[in-house]
Amino acid sequence: MSGLDWAVLGGCLAFVVLFGLWKGRGHKDSTGYLLADRDARWFTICLSIMATQASAITFLSTPGQAYVDGMRFVQFYLGLPLAMVVLSITAVPLFHRLKVFTAYQFLEERFDGKTRTLAAMLFLVQRGLAVGLTIYAPALVLSVLLGWNIHVNLVLVGSLVMIYTVTGGTRAVSWAQSWQMLIITCGMVGAGVMVVHRLPQGVSFGDALHVAGSLGRLNAIDFSFDLTNRYNLWSGLVGGFFLALSYFGTDQSQVQRYLSGSSVAQSRMGLLANGLFKVPMQFLILLVGAMVFVAYQFTAPPVFFNPGPVRRVLASEAAPEFRRAQEAYDAALAD
Repeated sequence: MSGLDWAVLGGCLAFVVLFGLWKGRGHKDSTGYLLADRDARWFTICLSIMATQASAITFLSTPGQAYVDGMRFVQFYLGLPLAMVVLSITAVPLFHRLKVFTAYQFLEERFDGKTRTLAAMLFLVQRGLAVGLTIYAPALVLSVLLGWNIHVNLVLVGSLVMIYTVTGGTRAVSWAQSWQMLIITCGMVGAGVMVVHRLPQGVSFGDALHVAGSLGRLNAIDFSFDLTNRYNLWSGLVGGFFLALSYFGTDQSQVQRYLSGSSVAQSRMGLLANGLFKVPMQFLILLVGAMVFVAYQFTAPPVFFNPGPVRRVLASEAAPEFRRAQEAYDAALAD
């Protein structure tokens, strides 16, 4: 990495953490710490919700979906806008009227403490497993780019997140995630532009779309009723609707975002904006994967994408065996 790369990486990390800490300073009670004094605007709610979903896993795995299977995965999100409408009508005014801190507090008021405890425990287990993967993904990227030990990266990434989360509370998390979402969007657009720019001379973006379509990588909508088909319009509308309804209506990582809204209207607008922007965002991420697929129709992919382990293997006793594998791989591509 060049000095400019280091400056951008370090600057972005420092800015997100310090800005989150600055915005989260001065909370005086549990309402300020857990719900940001209930004064969040709709755009902060929307960006925070989107950033909570759009982890590094999204930008590592979703392009891979398009690379391997085309853009059918976007149908998975078609039920989400409908779920946002239902939640805006039902859950948002209910939670605001009851002035609860968590979705599980409502369960205690409606049923009993045992129900609340069980639901909260299940959420913590689920979220703990998910956070492990969410932290592992950026740590893996840093390991590839910098050649650092993956365990060091895990500690580094986890520590940065804990600093502004624990000290700044919900306000710090929401503002930090808003900037993260903007950085993620810029990175996504930049990655797409870079892939198109690196296509061979004479291959335009339109040509790349034609190649991707001819090879089945732009097959976004499938109207078939085939029950063996993982992604189609009907599974996206029905399955995606109920999945989004449960996730955004009961998962505290999402509910907390719109509980911090300054009013029912602001929380509703944040949810509806999320439903409006989420599908196009996923479409663009998948399109990047389709363009990467096209790029590798003109350029041979490496035998192993992580350069760090390759350098270590070439410096070890296994270097001759690796070179033989490389030669066999190159010969197979030539055929």
